[in-house]
This record gives sequence, C-alpha cells and structure tokens, in this order.
Amino acid sequence: MNQGHPLRELSPAEVRDGLRDRTLLLVDVREPAEFAGERIHGAILFPLSTFDPNALPQDPARPVVFQCGSGKRSAVAVAKCQQAGVPAYAHLKGGLIAWKTAGMPVVTFDPATGTVVDRR
Repeated sequence: MNQGHPLRELSPAEVRDGLRDRTLLLVDVREPAEFAGERIHGAILFPLSTFDPNALPQDPARPVVFQCGSGKRSAVAVAKCQQAGVPAYAHLKGGLIAWKTAGMPVVTFDPATGTVVDRR
C-alpha cells in the first residue's frame, strides 16, 4: 500500500474550479441509478461496486478526484487506488451533499417528462 499520499479533501469550490479549468477529472463512484437521477455536470461514472483502479483514465494534467453522495465511498475509492498503486489521492469532501449545500449546479432527471435538467 502506498503510504506516501494522504487523502486530499477538496471543497466544492475547488472541484468546480478544476472542472471549469479542466485541471481535474471528476469520477463519481455512486451506482448507475444514483448517477442517472442526479449528478455533477462533467463527472464520469465508475461505480464502487465494480471499481477497478487500474481502469481509471490516467492523465497527469488532469488528476482524478472522486465524488459520491456524502464522501464515504469516494474515500474508499482513494484507499483502493492506494492499495493498487494507482496515483489518485483526492475526493470531494462531503460529496454531492456538500456540493448542493454550497449552491453548486447539478444535472437531474425529471421522471415526469423524461428529460435531463440542469438545476442551479
């Protein structure tokens, strides 16, 4: 296990800025139904239930930052990466809950109309 890198906890503002500047890759580790119902625009889905650290995109210019609903599963994803020797050390502290509490936008699915809606 790689002990050299502690868990980096990023704020919603740091993640928003990294997404905007394309300096990070946001990886949502929730399950597909959760992702379909509500997600952060720009996040890609790698569910923790089938998580393979070695399958993550590797781009030194855009380090991976994990995100889940509350921050628990994303911290587990970081630990799995460290165990596998994959350089991914950061997550969105507080997950989607913190993101929405900070007033950041999400993409949601409206079951009444079957449309995807950007919510601010």
